Amino acid sequence: MTPTKPYLIRGLYEWLLDNETTPYILVDANHEQLSIPPGIARDGKVVLNLAPSAIQQLQITNEYLSFSARFNGIAEEIYCPVASVLAIYARENGQGMMFTDGDNTQPNTDIQPEASGKAKPAGPNLTIVK
Repeated sequence: MTPTKPYLIRGLYEWLLDNETTPYILVDANHEQLSIPPGIARDGKVVLNLAPSAIQQLQITNEYLSFSARFNGIAEEIYCPVASVLAIYARENGQGMMFTDGDNTQPNTDIQPEASGKAKPAGPNLTIVK
């Protein structure tokens, strides 16, 4: 069977848009196949805004997420393997889902995104969507 993680990411992305929130993903910046502009990662992680107004040509397949976005006015092509995605959540309230490393969909309680996009210790605000 195929992994559930890419299906959950796609479903949560649509759910976040339907609820008029801004979808963010938290990505492991150390993943070897990740392609992001240099200097945007902090502490081995990067938060990417997936709002339709911020990106173009979003593709979410079973293997990767890719899109075009501007960083400091320069158009960049972003490539994130599904395995590098640690969380997908709403910027406004932190609701979404965190994943353990790899393709496992078990909740990760070591980190939790804040509305600001920074990682912090886990707390009660993250809603694990099942």
